[in-house]
Amino acid sequence: MGFLVYLSDYIMPLIFFYVIGFGLLMKVNVYDEFVKGAKKGLTTVVSILPTLVGLMMGVGILRASGALDALGQLLHPIAKFLHFPVELIPLSVVKMFSSSAATGLLLDIYQKYGTDSLIGRIASISMSCTETIFYTLSVYYMTAKVNRTRWTLPGALLATFVGLIASVILAGR
Repeated sequence: MGFLVYLSDYIMPLIFFYVIGFGLLMKVNVYDEFVKGAKKGLTTVVSILPTLVGLMMGVGILRASGALDALGQLLHPIAKFLHFPVELIPLSVVKMFSSSAATGLLLDIYQKYGTDSLIGRIASISMSCTETIFYTLSVYYMTAKVNRTRWTLPGALLATFVGLIASVILAGR
Protein backbone atom coordinates (compact mmCIF):
# COMPACT_ATOMS: atom_id res chain seq x y z
CA MET A 1 0.00 0.00 0.00
CA GLY A 2 2.85 2.37 0.79
CA PHE A 3 4.21 1.93 -2.73
CA LEU A 4 0.88 3.01 -4.25
CA VAL A 5 0.80 6.12 -2.09
CA TYR A 6 4.39 6.89 -3.12
CA LEU A 7 3.57 6.26 -6.79
CA SER A 8 0.46 8.46 -6.65
CA ASP A 9 2.63 11.45 -5.74
CA TYR A 10 4.67 11.06 -8.92
CA ILE A 11 2.19 9.67 -11.46
CA MET A 12 1.21 13.02 -13.04
CA PRO A 13 4.79 14.24 -13.53
CA LEU A 14 5.71 10.82 -14.92
CA ILE A 15 2.86 10.94 -17.44
CA PHE A 16 3.77 14.51 -18.37
CA PHE A 17 7.40 13.63 -19.06
CA TYR A 18 6.41 10.40 -20.82
CA VAL A 19 4.18 12.27 -23.28
CA ILE A 20 6.86 14.88 -23.98
CA GLY A 21 9.58 12.25 -24.28
CA PHE A 22 7.50 10.08 -26.60
CA GLY A 23 6.62 13.09 -28.76
CA LEU A 24 10.28 14.06 -29.05
CA LEU A 25 11.22 10.46 -29.85
CA MET A 26 8.64 10.42 -32.65
CA LYS A 27 9.95 13.80 -33.88
CA VAL A 28 6.66 15.60 -33.20
CA ASN A 29 6.59 19.28 -32.30
CA VAL A 30 4.97 18.69 -28.92
CA TYR A 31 4.30 22.35 -28.13
CA ASP A 32 2.56 23.02 -31.47
CA GLU A 33 0.37 19.93 -30.99
CA PHE A 34 -0.45 21.08 -27.47
CA VAL A 35 -1.48 24.53 -28.75
CA LYS A 36 -3.65 22.96 -31.49
CA GLY A 37 -5.36 20.73 -28.91
CA ALA A 38 -5.88 23.64 -26.53
CA LYS A 39 -7.50 25.71 -29.31
CA LYS A 40 -9.79 22.81 -30.18
CA GLY A 41 -10.69 22.38 -26.52
CA LEU A 42 -11.44 26.06 -26.12
CA THR A 43 -13.68 25.96 -29.20
CA THR A 44 -15.56 23.02 -27.70
CA VAL A 45 -15.99 24.83 -24.38
CA VAL A 46 -17.37 27.92 -26.12
CA SER A 47 -19.82 25.80 -28.13
CA ILE A 48 -21.20 23.96 -25.09
CA LEU A 49 -21.25 26.95 -22.73
CA PRO A 50 -24.91 27.89 -23.40
CA THR A 51 -25.96 24.33 -22.56
CA LEU A 52 -23.95 24.37 -19.35
CA VAL A 53 -25.38 27.72 -18.29
CA GLY A 54 -28.91 26.50 -18.99
CA LEU A 55 -28.41 23.33 -16.96
CA MET A 56 -26.88 25.19 -14.03
CA MET A 57 -29.64 27.79 -14.08
CA GLY A 58 -32.33 25.11 -14.19
CA VAL A 59 -30.83 23.26 -11.22
CA GLY A 60 -30.55 26.52 -9.29
CA ILE A 61 -34.20 27.33 -9.96
CA LEU A 62 -35.32 23.84 -8.91
CA ARG A 63 -33.30 24.03 -5.72
CA ALA A 64 -34.32 27.58 -4.75
CA SER A 65 -38.01 27.11 -5.53
CA GLY A 66 -38.44 24.14 -3.23
CA ALA A 67 -39.49 21.93 -6.15
CA LEU A 68 -36.88 19.33 -5.19
CA ASP A 69 -38.28 19.06 -1.68
CA ALA A 70 -41.80 18.77 -3.08
CA LEU A 71 -40.63 16.02 -5.41
CA GLY A 72 -39.12 14.25 -2.42
CA GLN A 73 -42.45 14.35 -0.62
CA LEU A 74 -44.27 13.18 -3.75
CA LEU A 75 -41.93 10.20 -4.15
CA HIS A 76 -41.91 9.43 -0.41
CA PRO A 77 -44.07 6.26 -0.67
CA ILE A 78 -41.94 4.78 -3.47
CA ALA A 79 -38.71 5.67 -1.66
CA LYS A 80 -39.99 4.13 1.57
CA PHE A 81 -40.95 0.93 -0.26
CA LEU A 82 -37.44 0.71 -1.76
CA HIS A 83 -35.79 1.56 1.59
CA PHE A 84 -34.28 4.63 -0.04
CA PRO A 85 -33.93 7.66 2.26
CA VAL A 86 -36.32 10.43 1.21
CA GLU A 87 -33.65 12.96 2.15
CA LEU A 88 -31.56 11.75 -0.79
CA ILE A 89 -34.20 12.20 -3.51
CA PRO A 90 -33.15 15.81 -4.25
CA LEU A 91 -29.51 14.70 -4.46
CA SER A 92 -30.40 11.88 -6.84
CA VAL A 93 -32.43 14.16 -9.10
CA VAL A 94 -29.86 16.96 -9.18
CA LYS A 95 -27.05 14.47 -9.89
CA MET A 96 -28.75 13.60 -13.19
CA PHE A 97 -28.27 17.23 -14.28
CA SER A 98 -25.13 18.53 -12.59
CA SER A 99 -22.42 16.83 -10.57
CA SER A 100 -21.16 20.09 -9.08
CA ALA A 101 -24.64 21.09 -7.88
CA ALA A 102 -25.08 17.59 -6.47
CA THR A 103 -21.78 17.96 -4.64
CA GLY A 104 -23.18 21.05 -2.93
CA LEU A 105 -26.21 19.04 -1.81
CA LEU A 106 -23.91 16.23 -0.70
CA LEU A 107 -21.99 18.63 1.55
CA ASP A 108 -25.30 19.78 3.06
CA ILE A 109 -26.17 16.13 3.76
CA TYR A 110 -22.78 15.57 5.39
CA GLN A 111 -23.27 18.60 7.63
CA LYS A 112 -26.77 17.57 8.66
CA TYR A 113 -26.39 13.78 9.04
CA GLY A 114 -22.63 13.17 9.14
CA THR A 115 -20.38 11.35 6.72
CA ASP A 116 -20.49 8.04 8.59
CA SER A 117 -24.26 7.92 8.97
CA LEU A 118 -26.29 5.55 6.82
CA ILE A 119 -27.62 8.48 4.80
CA GLY A 120 -24.09 9.85 4.37
CA ARG A 121 -22.78 6.48 3.17
CA ILE A 122 -25.68 5.97 0.75
CA ALA A 123 -25.18 9.49 -0.59
CA SER A 124 -21.46 8.92 -1.11
CA ILE A 125 -21.93 5.63 -2.91
CA SER A 126 -24.80 6.92 -5.04
CA MET A 127 -22.70 9.90 -6.15
CA SER A 128 -20.04 7.46 -7.31
CA CYS A 129 -22.29 5.02 -9.15
CA THR A 130 -24.64 7.39 -10.99
CA GLU A 131 -24.05 9.67 -13.96
CA THR A 132 -24.94 13.22 -14.90
CA ILE A 133 -27.31 11.89 -17.55
CA PHE A 134 -28.78 15.07 -18.99
CA TYR A 135 -25.48 16.95 -18.93
CA THR A 136 -23.74 14.10 -20.73
CA LEU A 137 -26.50 13.69 -23.30
CA SER A 138 -26.75 17.39 -24.06
CA VAL A 139 -23.02 18.06 -24.25
CA TYR A 140 -21.83 14.98 -26.10
CA TYR A 141 -24.77 14.66 -28.45
CA MET A 142 -24.62 18.36 -29.27
CA THR A 143 -20.88 18.16 -29.92
CA ALA A 144 -21.21 15.01 -32.06
CA LYS A 145 -24.38 16.39 -33.71
CA VAL A 146 -26.41 13.30 -32.84
CA ASN A 147 -30.13 13.77 -33.51
CA ARG A 148 -31.54 10.33 -32.64
CA THR A 149 -30.68 9.23 -29.13
CA ARG A 150 -32.63 5.96 -29.47
CA TRP A 151 -32.44 4.06 -26.17
CA THR A 152 -29.74 6.18 -24.54
CA LEU A 153 -32.00 8.04 -22.11
CA PRO A 154 -34.03 5.01 -20.95
CA GLY A 155 -30.82 3.01 -20.58
CA ALA A 156 -29.11 5.77 -18.62
CA LEU A 157 -32.14 6.21 -16.34
CA LEU A 158 -32.26 2.46 -15.72
CA ALA A 159 -28.53 2.41 -14.92
CA THR A 160 -28.98 5.30 -12.50
CA PHE A 161 -31.91 3.57 -10.81
CA VAL A 162 -29.86 0.37 -10.43
CA GLY A 163 -26.96 2.43 -9.09
CA LEU A 164 -29.21 3.99 -6.46
CA ILE A 165 -30.49 0.59 -5.39
CA ALA A 166 -26.93 -0.72 -5.24
CA SER A 167 -25.91 2.23 -3.07
CA VAL A 168 -28.61 1.36 -0.53
CA ILE A 169 -27.56 -2.30 -0.49
CA LEU A 170 -23.84 -1.55 -0.25
CA ALA A 171 -24.18 1.10 2.44
CA GLY A 172 -26.33 -1.17 4.56
CA ARG A 173 -23.55 -3.72 5.02
